[in-house]
Amino acid sequence: MFKWMLAAIIFVPAIEIFGFQFVADRVGGMNTLLLTLLTSAVGVAMMRFEGRKAMEDAKQRMNTGMVPGASMADGLCIFAGGVLLILPGFVTDMIGFTLIFPLTRPLYRMLLLKWMKKNMKNGKITIFRR
Repeated sequence: MFKWMLAAIIFVPAIEIFGFQFVADRVGGMNTLLLTLLTSAVGVAMMRFEGRKAMEDAKQRMNTGMVPGASMADGLCIFAGGVLLILPGFVTDMIGFTLIFPLTRPLYRMLLLKWMKKNMKNGKITIFRR
């Protein structure tokens, strides 16, 4: 886990700096800054809207006695996408938008649920019931 965190701390900023330079060379420095701010604002708005939908779906499932597994996974994807959209950068924005966008989110949800199931079988994740 530590190796992945260290790699992310080193490589993500390097990729984002390259992305900023690439976009700034094409559209100019001020337009690049404005585009970064715009993507963050749109991302926060999308995160709030989609997050509300996911929470309402989870509440509805719990009220009917169903397990809100997919809804909770959607909520995690939306939260992670929102964090990536708030961070400055174009690569993190692209990943964040795919996490929040309803048509691409099921891909991430499937991977997240598969990862959770594997770790629950291995005993790395424990669920306590009342």
